[in-house]
Amino acid sequence: MDDRAPRNPFPTLIAAAALVLACAGGAATAAPVTTDPSPAGARAGLALASAAAQAWSGDATLVYVENDDALEAGGRGPADGGCERWGYLFYSAAQDRARVWSVRGGRIATAENLDMRFDAPPVAAGWLDSGAALAAAERGGGAEFRAAHRGAHLETMLLMRGAFSEGDPDATTWTFVYRASGEPSLFVVVSATDGKVQRTWRG
Repeated sequence: MDDRAPRNPFPTLIAAAALVLACAGGAATAAPVTTDPSPAGARAGLALASAAAQAWSGDATLVYVENDDALEAGGRGPADGGCERWGYLFYSAAQDRARVWSVRGGRIATAENLDMRFDAPPVAAGWLDSGAALAAAERGGGAEFRAAHRGAHLETMLLMRGAFSEGDPDATTWTFVYRASGEPSLFVVVSATDGKVQRTWRG
């Protein structure tokens, strides 16, 4: 593992990616949710989001997955890699457009087109679910970070291809961001293929 900051600074990249999702434009649809769903792994909403993406555009491919809700709301911890709401970003080359679906409790909560171009490569098929990847991140430094710093918590779980793996720029990886007040954040990158920690750094 390499505790140096990557050549492409992660905070800049994740801020840009988060901005794309958080500030997505276009028409939105929403389904009312009356009860709080149980946290679920990232793959729980994949089939629903994929079906919606294929209805939108037959060539749509999944390029990005991220937790859409706080990971410790209501005192819930991140131990199982679950989240109440996940965002799935798909890209269509035919339309030259990206669209994101947010799934909560087995229903599509929102669906939005992005105003800006986001043609990242598709994630590899068969990617490791968030729970197994998080277990590796916890062993790779996450648990130690949370134990060492008061109020430390897991803030972000992000699946993407070719962004944060310097050893293999084509790899699909999970990136976990741990934060603590007054401390540099901890970033842990885990292979979404074999669950091995590829790198960690503070920044």
